[in-house]
Amino acid sequence: MTHDRAALLDRLARSGPFGFGGSSLGNLYRAIDEERAHATVYAAWADGVRYFDTAPFYGLGLGERRLGDVLRTRNRNDFILSTKVGRLLVPGEAAPEKFGFRSPMPFDPVFDYSYDGVMRSVEASLHRLGLARIDILYMHDLGRLTHRDNHDRHFRHAVDGGFRAMADLRDQGIVAAIGLGVNEVEICAEALPRADFDLFMIAGRYTLLDRSAGPFFDDCRRRGIGVVAAGVFNSGVLAAGIAKGVPRYDYEAAPDEVMRRVAAIERVCERFDVPLPAAALQFVKAHPAVTLTVVGTGRPARVSETVDLARRPIPDAFWMALQAEDPIAAGGAVSADMFA
Repeated sequence: MTHDRAALLDRLARSGPFGFGGSSLGNLYRAIDEERAHATVYAAWADGVRYFDTAPFYGLGLGERRLGDVLRTRNRNDFILSTKVGRLLVPGEAAPEKFGFRSPMPFDPVFDYSYDGVMRSVEASLHRLGLARIDILYMHDLGRLTHRDNHDRHFRHAVDGGFRAMADLRDQGIVAAIGLGVNEVEICAEALPRADFDLFMIAGRYTLLDRSAGPFFDDCRRRGIGVVAAGVFNSGVLAAGIAKGVPRYDYEAAPDEVMRRVAAIERVCERFDVPLPAAALQFVKAHPAVTLTVVGTGRPARVSETVDLARRPIPDAFWMALQAEDPIAAGGAVSADMFA
């Protein structure tokens, strides 16, 4: 592990109680106005958050613009910023909703993992953000989960050009670190030998409901590669629980089996007076490979609530009881010393 990577990961680990995920700034699932979007970022700053993540895809440029409007008011050396490549935005028709984003900007995303595509994407992001540099650059949504039959073609473009472009940007000092930002583990393992990655952002694959990323996290730790764990609530079901209708699980309505498991977890939470989202958040952060967790929200009040959840004391007995109630949720992965 290089000194620069070690320094970046150490700074990331100390950048606050969690990182700020910017998808809500792009009006994911529900529209928020400019004032509330900005107020949410300011609230995160006031609560000590210093890592902010976004992507061109979020609101088709809207998320980057809103985040940049706030971060430009702060000293550039006081925060860590990440954005993503893999989609170029081209002019399109205005619409009330696209790809789950309400009232997005009038653009359409086009997948492009080539060398030129990555370079063009970063230049466009810098303009939307209104900032001179990006700290962490992730390649967004590469993998079979997103691309299915087109995966081989897109992966070839990434290997032949996109990964090299990211490394060149790092060499030029335009970015400080590179990695993948994805919702699946398999593509990370497939890409790992193809480039010198500094870290991976993986959403939803290490949670109370899904521990499939555990072995890969362990491998990253052995290699000195960072892990940013996003999607800790699996799109909402581990934040809302089962009381309010049918919450989302991995961006869709939670299936019955997931609802049954969440109900089992909630029973343990009730016994120990532990909020479900506190358990979900702290479970992920406790993994020794996790550099930082990332949580997205579009409400200022929710930021402070999440800080409280991240810091709420949870007794060791809770995790042992959880393992007995739902072995998949906590089996082997949690031990008392992880929460010392």
